[in-house]
This record gives sequence, C-alpha cells and structure tokens, in this order.
Amino acid sequence: MNNEEEFIEEQDDELFEHHRIVADAGQSLVRIDKFLMDRLPNVTRTKIQAGIHEGFVKVNEQSIKPSYKVHPNDVVIVSMPEPPRDTDVKPENIPLNIVFEDDQLMVINKAAGMVVHPAYQNWSGTLVNALTYHFQNLPEMKGNEGRPGLVHRIDKDTSGLLVIAKTEVAMIGLAKQFFDHSIERTYNAIVWGLPDPAEGTINVNVGRSLKDRRITTAFPKGDFGRHAITHYKLLEDFRYVSLIECRLETGRTHQIRAHMKYIGHPLFNDGMYGGSEALKGTIFSKYKQFVDNCFKIIPRQALHAKSLGFIHPTTKKFIQFDSELPPDFKEVIAKWENYVKYN
Repeated sequence: MNNEEEFIEEQDDELFEHHRIVADAGQSLVRIDKFLMDRLPNVTRTKIQAGIHEGFVKVNEQSIKPSYKVHPNDVVIVSMPEPPRDTDVKPENIPLNIVFEDDQLMVINKAAGMVVHPAYQNWSGTLVNALTYHFQNLPEMKGNEGRPGLVHRIDKDTSGLLVIAKTEVAMIGLAKQFFDHSIERTYNAIVWGLPDPAEGTINVNVGRSLKDRRITTAFPKGDFGRHAITHYKLLEDFRYVSLIECRLETGRTHQIRAHMKYIGHPLFNDGMYGGSEALKGTIFSKYKQFVDNCFKIIPRQALHAKSLGFIHPTTKKFIQFDSELPPDFKEVIAKWENYVKYN
C-alpha cells in the first residue's frame, strides 16, 4: 500500500491480501492504527482507520475496531479489493517533451491526459513508464518505490512543467526545496467569474473530503486538512470567466482546484469541482451553446503548470523555466476574447 493506493470505499466480494504482519513475541500493547502506521510507509492514520471500518484489516482472521490493541504474536492481515501489484514499472516507449536536461535533472512539459505515475486503474501509459524506458537507474525516494525520478506531481488533466531528478543528490536537494516550500511554481487557470479582489491570498486548510474521498475540500476552521496557501491574481477579464495566475506557497493535492472553488470561482470545465456547467452568463441558448463548444475544445480542467523555479542541487544557482499555454488553452482564451468583444 502506498500513498496513492487508498482504501476503496465500497468493498468487493473478493479481497486480496497485500500485507501480513506478525507481531513480535515481545510486542507491547499498542493501537492497531498506530501499529500499522509504523509499518506501512506513506499511509495516514485516517486511511488506516477507514480501511479498518471497511473490513480491510483483520487480526487473527477476525474483524477489529481502530481501538484494538495489538498483542504479542498477533497476525495482522491487510487486504484490498484489487490484487497487489509489483513495484517494478514496465518501460514504455512514450515520447517526452524535455525542455531542459543536464546530468542531474530534467524539466518536462507534461501533456494533459497523461497520468504521472502508475496507480490503481492506471498501471500503464504514465510518465513514469516513459521515464523508465528513456533513462536508466533513476533514483527513488524512500517509501516511494516504483516512482523513479519523481519529487512532485501534477494531476492527470493538468498540463505543464515537472522537474525530474536523475541522481540521488538531485532528488535530495529538490525534495528539500519542496518540503521547505521554496520552489517557485506558477499556474495559469481559467475560472468562472471575476475574483474580487483581483489579487489576493487564500490561506485555508485543504484535505480529503469527509463525504467523497476523491475530492479535496477546504476546511476554513482549520479543524481538518493541512495548511495550504495559494496566491492569485487576475490576468484577463472575459466578463463571465477570467484568466488568473496562481502561485503556490504549499503544494497540496488539488490545492488550486479546491481553493478556487472555496472562494466561488471553480476552474472552467472542472467537473469534479463544479466547473463543468455555465456558472456565469446569460440564459440564452446561443450563450449556452458557446460554452458547450468551449468545453469540447478543452475537455478538462483549465489548469496549466506554467513556470517552475528552484536552486539547482549542484550548481546552487537559481534556474527558472516558463512554458507556453497548450493549444486547447490558447484556443479557448481566443474564443472568449472574441465573444466579449462582439457580444
């Protein structure tokens, strides 16, 4: 079980054993969730507790509660609805758009639609499958086996820049900068409506939704989730939608998507966060048809990782990269520019 393979909410008829852990003869009494946290890398206590509730964790072949205390010689079995996968990644000859490369690292411009790393239901066709074909012996972060070269990721349907580590030195140096939030990252997004004020900061916790684990949600009271900060500014006003720039201070899962929804401006055509219908504009059928045509041009959330800046791990010099907006993004912007000009 890794940090992307989370417990599935609906249990299938058949479960597949993923982990079998036998407690030591001298095991002290400790809660099962803490016991598993110490032995399963990158799995949170919340995920473990959810799995226990769903019956995915058994002790001595018996279902237990999260408060159960592990005893000496207990046999703990963690099962999942899908069979276990080997962490070996199948190399695939998939072209890469490399914008920079040296002996330490490379910067890649990922196309929308490409998954970054293999995970449940996406075991092939990923960026990692391509990396293992084109490069040998890429480093892996501890606890992140099967994802060579990766120090961060972007969503499948988000396009834009990613930095890949080619050496252990680069991986350690880049990972520290991400941990310290010193990496400079800007995104361009098309959102519904016009943010007011036109420039601002969203400082609101985000985390997995308590109702739908696929979605990240904002927790303004700070009682759940993790600290998240997004700085945004308006770049272009298209009356009903706008082009904005977002600068990430933290890098949580779906952070921009969740933050923009929280302030009432979901990303254009972001179905998961409520942006795949006309949220602003007129009731006329001509306008609705125009919006539908735009959705067809960019059949994804309108989000692009535009720039990336960091200290090079060996030269210690700050380097920065910028990317052009992809064709679907440009075409939709042009259509909105034309629409507000003549309507």
